[in-house]
Amino acid sequence: MDTLTHALSGALLARATEPKVVRPDQLPPRLRMWVGFWSAAFPDSDFILRFVDPLTYLTLHRGVTHSVLLLPLWALGLAFVFSLITRGRYSWRAFVGTCALAIAIHIAGDIITAFGTLVFAPLSDWRAQIPVTFIIDPYFTGIIVMGLVAAVWVRPPRAAALAALLVLAGFVGFQALQHRRALDVGAAYIAANNLDEARAHALPQPFSPFHWLVVVEQPGGYHLAHISLTRTQALPAPDADALWFARINASYRPARDARWRQIPRYGNLDPQLAEAVWHSDALARYRHFALFPALYRLDREAARTCVWFSDLRFDLVGRHTPFRYGGCRGDAGSPWKIYRLINDDDGHELFDKIPE
Repeated sequence: MDTLTHALSGALLARATEPKVVRPDQLPPRLRMWVGFWSAAFPDSDFILRFVDPLTYLTLHRGVTHSVLLLPLWALGLAFVFSLITRGRYSWRAFVGTCALAIAIHIAGDIITAFGTLVFAPLSDWRAQIPVTFIIDPYFTGIIVMGLVAAVWVRPPRAAALAALLVLAGFVGFQALQHRRALDVGAAYIAANNLDEARAHALPQPFSPFHWLVVVEQPGGYHLAHISLTRTQALPAPDADALWFARINASYRPARDARWRQIPRYGNLDPQLAEAVWHSDALARYRHFALFPALYRLDREAARTCVWFSDLRFDLVGRHTPFRYGGCRGDAGSPWKIYRLINDDDGHELFDKIPE
């Protein structure tokens, strides 16, 4: 979930849980809302990991600052900071509950996306994920904003905020039902094609709770389809110069008319080489991050060989796949070194060396 939506959800939860009668030692509603706002934004302070290197950020993002084990520590720390900011007018005890709730709703908001969250960091690197909500969801954010606006006009404000939270929970439940329907599409495809050792996954997509990426995973590769759960016929193919929004939107087809793509995990050109690079020490951290890794490209040049991988959970038609990493070496006797493949503003691909 984007940081602004997290912050707004913290503000909404702070309004929904404010006391009916505020005692002198308790936070006034407006201050309580701002504490919820900034506390809910706090877990994303791990963006500073980007200054280490992008792969460290990918593998450790949503880590210790998103941990339920460390949540009490972060809540206490923020409570003391807010007490200092208010020059001791309110004790840290007045802040700590709001801080804890705001951090908790941030963690919950990240768990329901496909990126995953290290909820037991630093003791475990297991990523919790219930992929029902796209990472940027205007409907999700809109419900929160409407709740905050309603709380300005409705009395008592906490009733409007609580109602918005209930609507938000209902919306996530509705998304979970669509997730189940998308999984059924994958299961039907597995049965119709007698795929052995196959497992269906469904990942939320942008613009609509009815858009899904269905991934059928097998030991050797994947079958992918972008589907719409509501369309009865495919949209016309957009023009070559159509905006990226139109190209992405048109890629979601009715389940009965889905275009399934078969993608071998290690490609067809030199799967033995690709598999060896994938399991090399150089790509160890990327292996920990990628959920559906697949060969992106194999480059053989006179002075260098590079084997690139991408994570198919971020596959979007008409957009460059993000998070592409690979191993490169100069000759057969050299060790593989990890690089990132990025696009500049003109669309040219550049190599970015990653510190090991």
